[in-house]
Amino acid sequence: MTQQKKEINTLLAESFRTLAAEKPIEKITIKEITDGAGVIRVTFYNHFQDKYELLEWICRTEIVEPVRTLLFNDMQEEAMTFLFQCIRKNHVFYDRAVRVEGQNSFESIVEKLFAQVLTEYLEKKGMQIHHKNEWLTHERAGQMYAHLLSYILVVWIRSGMQVEPGEMVEIYHFVSSHSLLDLTRERPVS
Repeated sequence: MTQQKKEINTLLAESFRTLAAEKPIEKITIKEITDGAGVIRVTFYNHFQDKYELLEWICRTEIVEPVRTLLFNDMQEEAMTFLFQCIRKNHVFYDRAVRVEGQNSFESIVEKLFAQVLTEYLEKKGMQIHHKNEWLTHERAGQMYAHLLSYILVVWIRSGMQVEPGEMVEIYHFVSSHSLLDLTRERPVS
């Protein structure tokens, strides 16, 4: 991506964020975004198909790519902590984004983006499958973890982000590392 394209994308994203603080994303128009960014409508369409593609660009550049960088540098705990902290830091925008429903929902966008990253991560790191069934591929495992992560993020955002990011990381790790059977087994009495 050229520097000029990145600068225009950033201007459009900042305008979009400002507008999202004032009203629902579904009601924001392309004209409002371009007016706020100081560019013409054609410029927007040279960069994005619609406002939902802009939302995806924001999610990718602000949360997914930094998480990817940390993850691929063997900083898994830091990647998860960053994710929750970044969303909390920009809570007004993400609170609006999580309200978008349907095929362009925040949940579907982050699930798709994280599925790509996690699949690539599992392929690169050589996922150790301790199961003889060939059905469990890197892609399916990446999709499952991405689905769980996006679900946890959405529920956390919708519930007001009251639980601290570090605790949310612990919750994600706990749920992703325990089966339903583990959670329902009788515990020995102390």
